[in-house]
Amino acid sequence: MPEPLRLGMVGGGPGAFIGPIHRLAAEMDRRFRLVAGAFSSDPERSRAAGEAWGLDPSRVHASWQEFLADEGRRSPEDRVHAVAVVTPNHLHAGPAVAFLEAGVAVACDKPLADAVESARAVVEAAEAGGRPCLVTFTYAGYPLVEEMRVRVAAGDLGELRRVDVEYFQGWLAEPVERDGQKQAAWRTDPARAGAAGALGDIGSHAFHLLEHVSGRPVVAVSGRARSAVAGRSLDDDAAFVLELEGDVLGSLCVSQVCAGRENGLRLQVAGSRATLLWEQERPNDLHVFHADGRREVVRPGHPWLAPSARALCRTPPGHPEGWLEAFANLYAAFADALEDRDGGRPPFPDAAVGLRVQELVTAALDASHSGGRVATARMATRPPGPAS
Repeated sequence: MPEPLRLGMVGGGPGAFIGPIHRLAAEMDRRFRLVAGAFSSDPERSRAAGEAWGLDPSRVHASWQEFLADEGRRSPEDRVHAVAVVTPNHLHAGPAVAFLEAGVAVACDKPLADAVESARAVVEAAEAGGRPCLVTFTYAGYPLVEEMRVRVAAGDLGELRRVDVEYFQGWLAEPVERDGQKQAAWRTDPARAGAAGALGDIGSHAFHLLEHVSGRPVVAVSGRARSAVAGRSLDDDAAFVLELEGDVLGSLCVSQVCAGRENGLRLQVAGSRATLLWEQERPNDLHVFHADGRREVVRPGHPWLAPSARALCRTPPGHPEGWLEAFANLYAAFADALEDRDGGRPPFPDAAVGLRVQELVTAALDASHSGGRVATARMATRPPGPAS
């Protein structure tokens, strides 16, 4: 195999959740190798992260600006090919724009930014710099999510009638942010998370999955987002009615205050001939309900799956295809784009998709604040790949 692409990272230092996940996913297929970064604004914490990951101390920095300047002084044979941005939401756009403008590809954790304007700035930087920008909407990397998308696109369900997504967690059922829980502290802080709480954190995944699989853009939203835990500034619970293109109805319900729930993401797409149902906590089962009463369960790893779904399978039938593997599938597709090769995988969610999701989250917040129906912005996004 060729040498791995060189990867840098902004954020993800000691105590971070998603930074180590990005590193593991990126390195799983030996397509990337983490070589540099600015892992914390605290120089000692950044140094500790670099030391823990065995990096050259000269490539571990106290700020992303210092990191970018150092990369600019290095030869093309030494500088990073891509940078993963894994900071809190309000710090996504700044480094993403700067690295893209410098000709460095970016893998940004979701959501792309904390506001539509900053998300649009990332899209413009990616277009101007001509470099790919991955947004890690992880669930697109599951084989059976891709199988689901292909079957919908092929018309297997008949006339599309409903698309419903729910995402229920319970880790914020109590005000743990007041006890110093790091992940809760920034996700419930408007200065760091942006205007959306649960809607931005997990609702962004739900909105992306719904449009990605159904192929139908949301054209209007109505509903409510609220703070169920007293004293919390951002939403932790939300329910919306969705209108999709082609007179298709749908719903989106997200919550992080359902005590005892872990990561209950569930998507159902219903048509006149069949209904598909997938649950993230049981990712190896795609349920197919036929109009004549027949039911079947589709499993990954088999030759009858769509080619693009088979390209995401990593294990023989009966072996779980998990979240980290789905994450790695996105990084593998990102590497394919950087190396201009065709790995048979569907395209990864890019900055334009990240902007689209930010528009949907913003429209949902506007609908909640106004108490009315809000039309969503329409934008052209790249289709997610062939229906085969």
